[in-house]
Amino acid sequence: MTVCEVCGNDYARGFEVHIDSEVHAFDCVECAAHLLAPTSENCQCRILGHGLEAGGRSFCCAHCARIRGVSELADSVA
Repeated sequence: MTVCEVCGNDYARGFEVHIDSEVHAFDCVECAAHLLAPTSENCQCRILGHGLEAGGRSFCCAHCARIRGVSELADSVA
């Protein structure tokens, strides 16, 4: 059984995430994202994909980066 460190649910199918020397336990991906995913500086949404970074600042998309004055970033379109 794994006790989720976000919601406290004790779940038989929980999982662990190992980051550097830390181990985190969760019962679902939603709780893992809530704790571990970075937040877009502009809109505050969780960045679950690649996102964009500039000068230590994180953004979910180029639009949000431009709103915050970062013009050199572009979304990837293939």
